[in-house]
Amino acid sequence: MKHTDSGKLHFSAERLTRINVLMNRYVESGKLAGVETCVWQRGQVVHRETFGYQNLETKTPLSKDSIYRIYSMTKPIASAALMMLYEEALFNLTDPVSQYIPAFNQVKVMRPDGELENPKRPMTVQDLLRHTAGLSYGGHIESNSPVDKLYDEAELFNPQITNTEFTARVADLPLMYHPGDKWHYSVATDIVGYLVEVLSDKPLGDFMQEKIFDPLEMADTAFQIDPAKLDRFCTLYGKTKDSDFGVLDLPESSEYLPPVAFHSGGSGLVSTTSDYLQFAQCILNKGELNGSRLLGAKTVDFMTRNHLPDPLLPIAFEGAESMMGMGFGLGFGVMLDAPQSGMMGSVGDHSWGGYAETFFWIDPREDMIAIMMSQYLPSQTYPIRKEFRTAVYQALIN
Repeated sequence: MKHTDSGKLHFSAERLTRINVLMNRYVESGKLAGVETCVWQRGQVVHRETFGYQNLETKTPLSKDSIYRIYSMTKPIASAALMMLYEEALFNLTDPVSQYIPAFNQVKVMRPDGELENPKRPMTVQDLLRHTAGLSYGGHIESNSPVDKLYDEAELFNPQITNTEFTARVADLPLMYHPGDKWHYSVATDIVGYLVEVLSDKPLGDFMQEKIFDPLEMADTAFQIDPAKLDRFCTLYGKTKDSDFGVLDLPESSEYLPPVAFHSGGSGLVSTTSDYLQFAQCILNKGELNGSRLLGAKTVDFMTRNHLPDPLLPIAFEGAESMMGMGFGLGFGVMLDAPQSGMMGSVGDHSWGGYAETFFWIDPREDMIAIMMSQYLPSQTYPIRKEFRTAVYQALIN
């Protein structure tokens, strides 16, 4: 990645230093161990900095090749993988999921009174991609509803179960609502990952390696951490029972050490800022990067448009404030109205973040990508994502 004089583009070099001030404030106050930020525009990196530590205990500084758990930033990649198979006409978005995963043919919806009933219509592949499938995420993220409790009891996120077993467990649980009735963030993209396996007849990790990671030269992105790269793998910090800042996962004893059986399409990848920038550039460039075309331009346009009808807008996490001005496409949140969102941005910019406070967005109007990587959960404990957006956009001067 080539660095350039930001003044030759549309950024003020002086104003970009406000990103540094913001991130140093989080590190120096002890809220985050470390943060990495990157801003790319028109073929050039205009800002790339690291702040703080990869591991506080050993005082290992964060570096530009540090490896992060990107959690839900896996979702756009898994969605792109499925849409690559869509381009081969292996399925239609309006097809029932049960056409490819028969276990979902018997799924029921749990009513508020606890009784089960048949869904008003089948769950479709499009429902999975846009989070209108009726699935949930369990009580660790969502509200503590009866369905969430059943999700928790099913022990879905055991790294040693396969995608096949994960999907079987989910299909055995009731839906939280009727498909299409509500946007509800869920394990739907994990089912997307399994659908990739069914349609391609390959493990999700193998498909992504062959079709995405190798073509885009994403050398450090995988569903497990290579032991030879442990010296670059960040420690995970976050809230514990005893502290607002405790150690949650150490590199040398991490659940990401091989072998990892569960290739979670919703949250399973580790990656670097450089690797994720490659994927984001491919999306911004309408599906192609450096001679490797993953998706057609029209497909990318389709994925990064809002797919939710007006009654389901704006999107909102259960128990949280609505994300005003935001819709959802096929794997990406989509900016519909920046003033309503209370954040600077452009209509059509698309984004998502991970549970350990990783975040990115792509702004086609400004031909720009911004990425922030950290390792603290739960995400959005602090308003750093909104503040990062402000720090980036205020530096645009023409």
